[in-house]
Amino acid sequence: MTAIALALGASLAWGAADFGGGLLTRRFPVVGVAVVSQAAGFVALALVALATGASIDGHGFALGLLAGAGGGLGLAAFYRALAVGTISVVAPVAACGAVVPLVLSLLAGDDPRAVALVGAVVALAGAVLASSEERAAEEAGRRDAVALAAAAAVLLGLFVFFLGRGSQHGGALSALVGARTGSLSLLAAWALATRTTVTFGRDTAAVAGVGLLDVAANALFALASREGLLAIVSVLGSLYPVPTVILAHVVLRERISAIQRAGVLVALIGVAMVAANG
Repeated sequence: MTAIALALGASLAWGAADFGGGLLTRRFPVVGVAVVSQAAGFVALALVALATGASIDGHGFALGLLAGAGGGLGLAAFYRALAVGTISVVAPVAACGAVVPLVLSLLAGDDPRAVALVGAVVALAGAVLASSEERAAEEAGRRDAVALAAAAAVLLGLFVFFLGRGSQHGGALSALVGARTGSLSLLAAWALATRTTVTFGRDTAAVAGVGLLDVAANALFALASREGLLAIVSVLGSLYPVPTVILAHVVLRERISAIQRAGVLVALIGVAMVAANG
């Protein structure tokens, strides 16, 4: 139950961070938002490492670097998709990325109970249910948003898998520092190459806040992967579209269709199945 609670906490924090990041990238360059938010998270991790005197494990750090490569590019793609598309539909498309760590974890030897595995798949199906409307859309801008979200799904799926593995084999902090080092280095190089501005004036605190939420979610997921099977917690951690959709409805008054409402219900049923049999 601890792993389930941590993974669901990660999904809530990721959902809130994605919502905030999506709003900011409608007004500022995507790479700039990603760089500053990632930098804020890196500073937070550095302070934790200094305060605790924790050493960094090389193996965990290396796996974290692999996670960061996927996470950095995936985050930029996802933020861009949120900037050009509808938040309540783009986010569920990206949630399909949970298939990546689920399959890789099973291939690596994870052996969850059958009912828990079925529950995880049901939860994932609920989280991505709303994407069917976006795929049927005819507008070019919407198709671009879905293509970006699909790319983000694969990249973020690799991020989740390697972050979980790094946490399991080298410690949560080592994997987190490696992941943030990899993503920040990649995004900073991108910003320099494109000469993208990374200053936001009065909105700097908001951008940094998104980064702190994101690194908090990463930490919760890293801890969850040490407490439970990665095949299960990776799916539960990928339910972030649900809080993102709800925030978009409450704050932006975006319409939630009947199929999206059904998706939320299906996701909750899946979570209940995992909780009862995990």
